[in-house]
Amino acid sequence: MNDPVGDRTWHPLHPLLTLEELGLAGAPREDPLSYPGAWPATSGLLVGDRLLPLDDHVTYEDRTPVLAIGSNACPGQLRHKMAEFGITSPIPMVKVRVTGIDVGVSAHVSRVGYVSASPVNSPGVVRELFVTWFDARQLAVVDASEGAYDRAWLSGSEFPVALGSGELLRGAYVYVNRHGVLQDGTGVPRRHPGERALLTELLGGSAQLRMLFGRTPEEFCARARGERELCERGTRLFREEGLVTESGLEGFVRPQLT
Repeated sequence: MNDPVGDRTWHPLHPLLTLEELGLAGAPREDPLSYPGAWPATSGLLVGDRLLPLDDHVTYEDRTPVLAIGSNACPGQLRHKMAEFGITSPIPMVKVRVTGIDVGVSAHVSRVGYVSASPVNSPGVVRELFVTWFDARQLAVVDASEGAYDRAWLSGSEFPVALGSGELLRGAYVYVNRHGVLQDGTGVPRRHPGERALLTELLGGSAQLRMLFGRTPEEFCARARGERELCERGTRLFREEGLVTESGLEGFVRPQLT
């Protein structure tokens, strides 16, 4: 169904609360230890500083569906990204059930100060995630913000994405990390447990990482933030210490036309 995003948002039983009032205003770009940020409990339409009720049974033929694995499911983070470019147009955020994808850990240190999430191919795993439906300008902003990632199309026949109605999407895009993902010591991609827990585990297991980024998650974020060379050294260290494996989604990335 091709349906204008503004037509189905108001319901008299839902007060127009701000993101702040909903506890969804924080942006991990500003508070790295909060990564991946707060996710909504249900589908919603992000409009400025508000998240309005949204019918989660509808698709948008004039928009691009992108599966949110990490902070792109956080309204505060999306608002932050769009505000940099003066974009205020609504963003539908639809809660879905995805089969075959899990939330792994990207094998790189981001210059905004955290180690982000990355999708991994996990047959049989079912996760509740969000599909963000971007228009062309919004998609360009998010693409540009995902500097270590390539956007890849996942067919719904291989990775079913179910709406609340049970309807399956034709497919959705995901951002696949070029550096791979971190593994759990047995070669299996590890799950992202949240930033503080992740950094505590990583720092506890690597003396070299502590030398670069300090002994605590707070020190890690503070040192990494904005320091490109240090982040690149940390990224190389992950591979040097044998912590990296493939996500299993590399084969879905297609060469970009220039």
